[in-house]
Amino acid sequence: MTRSRIILLSIFALIVTMAGYSQTPDPVKPSVVMGEVISAESGKIVLQTKDGQLDVVLTEKTAFKRVPPENPNLSAAVPAAFTDIGVGDKLVVSGMFGTDKKVLPARSVYLMTKADISQKQAKESQEWKNRGIAGRVVSVDPVNKQLTVEMRSLMGSSTLTLTPKDNARFMRYAQDSVKFSEAHPSSIAEIAPGDMLRALGDRGTDGKTFVAEEVVSGAFQTRAGTVKSVDAAKGEVVISDIQTKKDITVAITPTSVVKKFPEEFAQRMAQFQTGGGMRPGGGQPGQGAAPQGGQPQAGAPGQGAQGRPGGFGSRGGSIDEMIDRFPNITAADLKPGDMIAVSSSKTENQDQIKAIKLLAGVEPFIRMAQMAAAAGGQRPGGGQRGPDFNIPGLDAIGAP
Repeated sequence: MTRSRIILLSIFALIVTMAGYSQTPDPVKPSVVMGEVISAESGKIVLQTKDGQLDVVLTEKTAFKRVPPENPNLSAAVPAAFTDIGVGDKLVVSGMFGTDKKVLPARSVYLMTKADISQKQAKESQEWKNRGIAGRVVSVDPVNKQLTVEMRSLMGSSTLTLTPKDNARFMRYAQDSVKFSEAHPSSIAEIAPGDMLRALGDRGTDGKTFVAEEVVSGAFQTRAGTVKSVDAAKGEVVISDIQTKKDITVAITPTSVVKKFPEEFAQRMAQFQTGGGMRPGGGQPGQGAAPQGGQPQAGAPGQGAQGRPGGFGSRGGSIDEMIDRFPNITAADLKPGDMIAVSSSKTENQDQIKAIKLLAGVEPFIRMAQMAAAAGGQRPGGGQRGPDFNIPGLDAIGAP
């Protein structure tokens, strides 16, 4: 559910409560309908609703009100006019349906312009950039209602203790989605170690604490492997998982993000992750594993002025923004022998997953991880250390 639709639902609920209108079309009782403007001509508005297109007929008695997105309630509505309405605007319309229920003579029209909504979303997005954090949940303290969150960057990792405010808002990403707009209401009780998390709030002066106003979380996993077969018609790819050595069927859906790292960029990023690669003689790489979904810090050693590793790229921005500019590919562009990495929601069936994000061209990251694993030797208690691969941008989760 998009934020603009959430705002519209708030207005809708207020109108229904205050005016006593029916929420469903009824030939006798007044009704309320919401939707997006397809066209607006003199005397008529064509509205796209959840049930299809609807003709809204206007009269000299129709009242127009404009509702600001930042304060979506009736008391904040101000007088408006038909000329304020444009294609793409959101409307809530009240009126009496005719017997055919295809035309709605409007008593009142509550307007939220596309420009107002975009401006509010841009403001919120900037606030999340300035006051937000992203990381992986290390532990949950249900007694004190606190979370320990690990945040990684190209320069290393750090942890902080997150404490939500008493009125903090919790959201949970929908299954097979990392879109903030599709998250649903949740609580701290749903958060578990290993979850990915974004939070909006204020960091303590010591840098080790964070007081959160809003928290959105989700359970995700990453898989990497070599392509064994491709069924482009079905949008399915079978890979051999590099860690379990088992076959996994990856389904690519219309909402999957499917990108390919440019070769030079992947090589530079992989080297930067390990401080320039493995040291001569098989020594340990330098510190600085990037997060899955992590972002470089502007001005860090080895980066350009815009936060680009080695100055790579023609424009500034985060790793995620750069990945957005990578070439889009399809299942048909993959072939046996390619190495890919996939992020998906955690499910019980580990043999079949739906790709939220699929990245090709990740060989340099996997090779570096395998070299680091080989240099790391045995795990505590025995057993060979497996590759801990970190693909920049793979686990990126959405904010407004």
